[in-house]
Amino acid sequence: MIGRPVELGPGDLGDWDRRTVDRPGGHVLQSMAWARHRVATGWRAHFLQFADGVGVLALVRPWPWVSGAGAYVPRGPIPAADAPDVTAARLAATAGWLAEQGVDVVASDAELPAEGPYRSLIGSLGWRPIEELQPARHRMSLDLPPGSDEDLVAHGVTKSTRQRIRQAERGSLRVVRFDARTDDAPGDGFAVDESPGALDSALGRAYDLVASTGGRRGFRLEPRPGYLRWWREAHAAGHLVLLEARDTAADDEAIASLLLYRHGERLSTALSGDRADARDRHPGAFHLLRWRAIQLALREGCAEMDLGGVDVAGSREEPRPEEKMAGLYEHKRSFGAHWVSLAGAHELVLDARGYRIGRVAQRIAAVGRRVRRRLGGA
Repeated sequence: MIGRPVELGPGDLGDWDRRTVDRPGGHVLQSMAWARHRVATGWRAHFLQFADGVGVLALVRPWPWVSGAGAYVPRGPIPAADAPDVTAARLAATAGWLAEQGVDVVASDAELPAEGPYRSLIGSLGWRPIEELQPARHRMSLDLPPGSDEDLVAHGVTKSTRQRIRQAERGSLRVVRFDARTDDAPGDGFAVDESPGALDSALGRAYDLVASTGGRRGFRLEPRPGYLRWWREAHAAGHLVLLEARDTAADDEAIASLLLYRHGERLSTALSGDRADARDRHPGAFHLLRWRAIQLALREGCAEMDLGGVDVAGSREEPRPEEKMAGLYEHKRSFGAHWVSLAGAHELVLDARGYRIGRVAQRIAAVGRRVRRRLGGA
């Protein structure tokens, strides 16, 4: 029996990240840093713990003006080595606890395989699929079994990609690593930037590059201040690594950025972006960044290099050759990565009437914010 979770107080959270981020299958969106980021934007963070020590971060956002709230269990519950029925029972118990707090609807997007019983298990409990709460549902994964080394992994990389990597290494690009868990020796293939304010400047450039790339691929970022605050917090906790490709022949201009999450015995591609006008000069910039990420994962003994998703809203299946994400899909496949189908986001409506009223209040509040922004800009 899973039992009912209990809420932990501030004095009991010293090892929270160890139990939700660093454990197998862990995710940074269950971290203390992510909780603080969400609290700063109007959510309430509840740190729940089960009798077996497993932790679950549940975020609750009250509806504007009316009673009730919506809740989100980001990338949770973390399954670790639990069987699917145990994770489903843990999710049900979490939802039961939230219902007692007056929550009307709960969303969850645990990273579990689409194949297997999990979806049917939670479906039988009333959960239904919804559109994703994160940019992608599925991911491209490069397995790094014990004993893997760079030579072995390189054999799985296509010839054309290896050529692009070598071309970039021989050219004027260097990869600067921003990582709280490295010292002054960042490792072979990486450089450091110790100039004052270097991290904040690099994060700002990364945001601009990702936002520009998102405009081309059809996704949008949250406003800049919130993202930069979150990235700084995650970096300080050792959960975020920023790799920046710079052109030493052009005053060390940053032309591409790759943001990685360090969690759950893997490195995961969080976001990436590049200067479209630099692709002709440096066609191998992203090939080099991804290879450096793989090298870092190998050096840290990770079991997986997660190259991130290639699906977008409205197109959640494996891309076909004629689709707009096919190029990115083939790019990631060229490193030996394979498509992993995940169960995706689901929600459980606990109080249908409260949910309807809350949704209406949310829409009215959103319209009001847009009107205020327009008036403020007039």
